[in-house]
Amino acid sequence: MSTKIFCDIADLRKIKEFNKRKIVKGFTTNPSLMRKAGAKNYLDYCKKILQIAKNKPVSLEVFADNFEEMKKQSLILNRLSRNVYVKIPVCNSKGKFSGKIIKFLNSKKIKLNITAVYSAKQTIKILKLINRKTKVIISIFIGRAADAGHDPIVELTESIKLSKRFKNVEILWASVREPYNYVQAKKYKCHIITVPPAIIEKIEKFGKTYNALTLETVKTFLIDAKKSNFKI
Repeated sequence: MSTKIFCDIADLRKIKEFNKRKIVKGFTTNPSLMRKAGAKNYLDYCKKILQIAKNKPVSLEVFADNFEEMKKQSLILNRLSRNVYVKIPVCNSKGKFSGKIIKFLNSKKIKLNITAVYSAKQTIKILKLINRKTKVIISIFIGRAADAGHDPIVELTESIKLSKRFKNVEILWASVREPYNYVQAKKYKCHIITVPPAIIEKIEKFGKTYNALTLETVKTFLIDAKKSNFKI
């Protein structure tokens, strides 16, 4: 199994550019990325993204905090296109598990990307609610967990193991911190990794030898010293 790379971005110009790259198999967004990209009308902006990425999975996230409104937003987003994965947080801002809405949407055969997951315990709770046919992505925030001093690989590998009973479930490595995370994701047989454009570009340049890297580094230091006219 090869680990698929999704591009984590909402900027329309970048989506146009990276949609053309074979290495990119899908796109993920969130309200923070939408805001950064300058979106004013959320629904209209989602439609613009889908006009570009017509043939690849696109995760579009709800931003409601109560489950009735979350359900309403989910149904609207799902109707936009067949390649939409409705992105649902694993809980709301009060810490209440989104099980009710996950179960409802899954029963309606709506493709889901369940986000902000950090533990295998959360994965277990999700898997207990879903069928074995409708596609589900479970996004585990590896980088953010590591930033907090946790070992996220334990949670990732256990979640991957649990998902093997479900052919319709994919585990996604979220909050990437460096290009090497892609190598790690492949090692652990993670189904998907979602990566910002700058890191995708570095992944595409994989393969330099240690000797080449040494020379490149030394030359960079030398050039910068000369440009600054440093003297000792």
